[in-house]
Amino acid sequence: MHLARFPRLHLAHLPTPLEPMPRLSKELGVEIWIKRDDCTGMSTGGNKTRKLEFLMAEAVEAGADMVMTQGATQTNHGRQTAAFAAKLGMACHILLEDRTGYTDANYTGNGNVLLDNLHGATTETFPGGTDMPAAMEKAAEAERANGKTVYVIPGGGSTPTGALGYVNCALELLGQANDRGLVIDLVVHATGSSGTQAGLVTGMSALNSGIPVLGIGTRAPQAKQEAMVYDLACRTAEKLGCPGVVHREHVVANTDYVGAGYGLPTESGLAAIRMFAELEGILLDPVYSGKGAAGLIDLARKGAFEGQRVVFLHTGGAAGLFGYDFALRG
Repeated sequence: MHLARFPRLHLAHLPTPLEPMPRLSKELGVEIWIKRDDCTGMSTGGNKTRKLEFLMAEAVEAGADMVMTQGATQTNHGRQTAAFAAKLGMACHILLEDRTGYTDANYTGNGNVLLDNLHGATTETFPGGTDMPAAMEKAAEAERANGKTVYVIPGGGSTPTGALGYVNCALELLGQANDRGLVIDLVVHATGSSGTQAGLVTGMSALNSGIPVLGIGTRAPQAKQEAMVYDLACRTAEKLGCPGVVHREHVVANTDYVGAGYGLPTESGLAAIRMFAELEGILLDPVYSGKGAAGLIDLARKGAFEGQRVVFLHTGGAAGLFGYDFALRG
């Protein structure tokens, strides 16, 4: 895979560390490593930085002077997009959808929202259930009518271009494992808008790694989640010039840990946040990485990973903790 064929901004802190988690491994009776994509840089890091290296390069090539995206109130993707825009001297506008109904002042104004504003982005809010792609296109057309050259990024940056960031991550992870003589049996991570998992699956398949990827769902039912990931993985493989390399059985998502819905903390997710913090000094978030870790912990305790070496891909999001302090108190 010759990723240099695609425009890219080299702003991420790569490669991210691949580290053992000895205390968590001892607690769960499984050898668990962590791929620290919370350390990618750009406004506290996270998985979107890898995607945005490719997406924002396209924006630059298109001559954009404004980038626009959308997400939930505490969107990690919005925060990292705002940081890229600030770095590149572009305007940034983020459409925020209220998917939780929370009115706590920290949820609506702290965490990622605070960082959006610090990076100079403008935001507007919409009620839950709004057709956000349509709202964003309407907002983009209004800015274009005012003379702006707007580059629109779908929520989560989950396009074939964005997924290239996680094709590259698969290549990076395999390189680290090969250099250390480290056999990886499984990669586990939180999956939402599908770009991270689609990129990983495409990369691992194209490289003939033999390493399965398990997504722990944070939003959609299993059938819908797997269908989204498979569709995007196929389109990403086509973009790479290797159509057909991804098979349907390569896409696996476990959606048992979503809880009441997207952005709504679960007891198991909060317990996972505390366990990672107390045992390994690592911060997760209640929306994505916490639920992903909850799945990892529960499945490990049920014996699903017996005899395996598992890598947990940390997708970041710790800035969101400051918007969810009401769920973590006590």
